[in-house]
Amino acid sequence: MDLHAYQNFFFVGIAGTGMSAIAQYLKGIGKQVSGSDRLFGSENKIEIEQQFETMGIKCFYQDASGVTPQIDVVVISTAIEESNVELQKARNLGITVIKRSELLAAISSEKNTIAVGGTSGKSTTTAMIFHILQNNGFSPSLITGAGLSVLQKKGLPGNAWVGESHWLVIESDESDGSIVNYKPEIGLVLNIDRDHKEFEELMQLFQTFKKNTHGAFIVNQDHELAKTLSKNSSFDFGTTDNAGFVGSAFTQKGFSIQFTCKNSAFTVPVIGRHNMENTLAAVAACSCAGVSIADSAKAMQSYTGIYRRTQLVGEKNGVWVIDDFAHNPSEVAAAIKACQAVGRRVHAWFQPHGYGPLRFMHQDLAREVGNVLRKEDIFYVSDVYYAGGTVAKDIQSDVLIEPMTAKGAAIIYVPDRKNLLPEIKKDLQKGDVILIMGARDTSLSDFAGEILKGI
Repeated sequence: MDLHAYQNFFFVGIAGTGMSAIAQYLKGIGKQVSGSDRLFGSENKIEIEQQFETMGIKCFYQDASGVTPQIDVVVISTAIEESNVELQKARNLGITVIKRSELLAAISSEKNTIAVGGTSGKSTTTAMIFHILQNNGFSPSLITGAGLSVLQKKGLPGNAWVGESHWLVIESDESDGSIVNYKPEIGLVLNIDRDHKEFEELMQLFQTFKKNTHGAFIVNQDHELAKTLSKNSSFDFGTTDNAGFVGSAFTQKGFSIQFTCKNSAFTVPVIGRHNMENTLAAVAACSCAGVSIADSAKAMQSYTGIYRRTQLVGEKNGVWVIDDFAHNPSEVAAAIKACQAVGRRVHAWFQPHGYGPLRFMHQDLAREVGNVLRKEDIFYVSDVYYAGGTVAKDIQSDVLIEPMTAKGAAIIYVPDRKNLLPEIKKDLQKGDVILIMGARDTSLSDFAGEILKGI
């Protein structure tokens, strides 16, 4: 796609994280941008709708009223079904229709792109790379899936930025197969776990991603599948001597981690050993782009994190509330482990983000979470989040109870999450951590805030 041939773009489902980032980027480079969403149209406009309008992005309810002959391109995601009224109208009007991933590929083809792949940690690592480059004068652009706190403080959604240089940092998604569309200058693979797709298909996608990367290709040497893709281990990261960027002497004190890499001491204001891996990946990528390890370490001291990634909501009555986007087995397990180093007990609540995903990975979820829960921790699960569409509702969250209980885990099924707080307060003590986990549901951050207020 030649971006220069089009001026007026309309996004179907523009409030979604992947769609909103590209919409903001296009607006930032001078394109006309509008879009619709099911969440728009009420008298009380949601925050992102207000932010869009401030940027000059016109917002519509998803009723096709915004799809007019003046639109050059209608952008859709894989979640948009053929029966969608706006997609049908675009086809009837003869408007070019393009998928979000194809548009991102077109954007990235014009830049020196750093593409971050893997089944977990993409948003965090993308944010870390952007932060290091930004703090070292590179003025990069950004298109990612989660808002950076430093950008949200500017009144922005936080998941996009238009810089002045040719560098672009993107989050490349394997779940919809779009990772094969990108041809980056620097490519990263953080991990390869069973999430959305079977291992064989995932490996094929990442092999193509490796082939398409025409510069440095960086993998996690601590991950069995990821390390098989290594092109040059001196670019790689991990805790093994095979890696070029080795992390050692890891410690976590409160809400900060410390470790060393090539004689540089890192102190990063985040929690969890998995965030040492993410930082090492970012350092490796930025080193390939020309940033010294010492300068990366200095930059990471001021990293402020991203939206809903082990994000501290607050502390009240000696109890911490932490909000996290974790939704696949490895992410849920990593979030729990990170919180175990903060408080003496973890009350971990999880809302499955769809019937299909729960059906696909409930066995892995029960096994991996059951392996990390301590006897003093409690795991709560509520009913599946339904985002609409024609999906079979033939599985429920209680499928996790028996296998996790068999592993010795304390698990409590709370079908309606409105009843979570009374359930937790039955046995809540000073020094505990409440961890809120789930994806897709845009109300979860507010829910975490309600939990904090009510304890």
